[in-house]
Amino acid sequence: MLGPAAVRLTAVAVLLSCQAAAAAANPRSDVLRAEASRHIYNLDHDEGIATFRQAIAADPLDAAAYRGLATGLWLSITLRRGNMTVDDYLGRVSKPSTIQTPPPPELTAAFKAALDQAIALARKRLDKSPNDADAHFQLGAAVGLRASYAATVDGTAMSALRAAREAYDQHEQVLALDPRRKDAGLIVGTYRYLVAALSLPVRWMAYVVGFGGGKERGVAMIEEAAAYPGDNQDDAKFALILIYNRERQYDNALKTLASVRERYPRNRLVWLETGATLIRAGRPADAERFLNEGLARMDGDRRERMFGEEALWYYKRGLARSALGRVADAEADLRKSLSAEGRKWVHGRTHLELGKLAAKNNRAAARGEFQTAVNLCESDNDPGAVVEARRWLNTLK
Repeated sequence: MLGPAAVRLTAVAVLLSCQAAAAAANPRSDVLRAEASRHIYNLDHDEGIATFRQAIAADPLDAAAYRGLATGLWLSITLRRGNMTVDDYLGRVSKPSTIQTPPPPELTAAFKAALDQAIALARKRLDKSPNDADAHFQLGAAVGLRASYAATVDGTAMSALRAAREAYDQHEQVLALDPRRKDAGLIVGTYRYLVAALSLPVRWMAYVVGFGGGKERGVAMIEEAAAYPGDNQDDAKFALILIYNRERQYDNALKTLASVRERYPRNRLVWLETGATLIRAGRPADAERFLNEGLARMDGDRRERMFGEEALWYYKRGLARSALGRVADAEADLRKSLSAEGRKWVHGRTHLELGKLAAKNNRAAARGEFQTAVNLCESDNDPGAVVEARRWLNTLK
């Protein structure tokens, strides 16, 4: 029972890296960590990783610098795997992936070395000062990153659960020692929100192992973290984008996305998320406008792309154009999506949409599209799309 629950509990921690928290570090390291985080959020991962290494050189005892380096390496892995979007964590796709190429061994080794050092430094600091709120924060953020990696890369649910529980406990301790540290509410609030969303039996199991619940309180804590002038403020905003989409609070999600676009104009994926949110909000014309702009940004961007990114862009624009009644344009985009390398669930949902377009005029073609959608989405843990495709198949009998 706890296996799948633990995956759900830790999945959205992909947004909770808490890259650079306030710490008693060398001032030069502080500056470099802030610069590195800006690079990471702008999708300039190589520059961000290099700058975090500079921060470590400036202060080898700064746990946040090692954690920032580990975060940059982890996000490089997730970029290669293609599970960096809200769709992966809305509940319809139940796991990040089924069959994935393992990350390069040198990248994995570098991540684990940096994270182990961050945790060791935080524990050493706590041994000397058990009531140091920031030391508890550093440790909680580091083991929280370990939970994120275990859930999104290793797929080891129990390891993720153990790390998540320690992260939660450490940041609850931060709030007990210093209630002004609203940044600690990000991890605590997120897990409270997630526990509240679990089924009743699993929720009770989460309470037994030490997690608190309460959806409204959890969201409020994350909102407080997003308003707090701390270095994990942007992490909280990204978490809210996901949560507001899950809760269908699309206006709040779009408002948050606007602030992130302004702050990180080189992050083309924020334009993708804006278009996807507008589609969910029933605003396809606005969605197409943002997706057009985002596609233009992608076409002119020579940096590394997320695995399956082009397929996802065209799938989303195809959805918007279909909702606008522009069948030929929608089909053209959906065919482009299928011609590009992509995640199986993306191609599966693309076939689902093509089936819908064909259902009125070519029932045989529609059946083929829906069956292909079922096969692809079943193979990539997308049960929601499987149910929808089968429902459409039943209408064609």
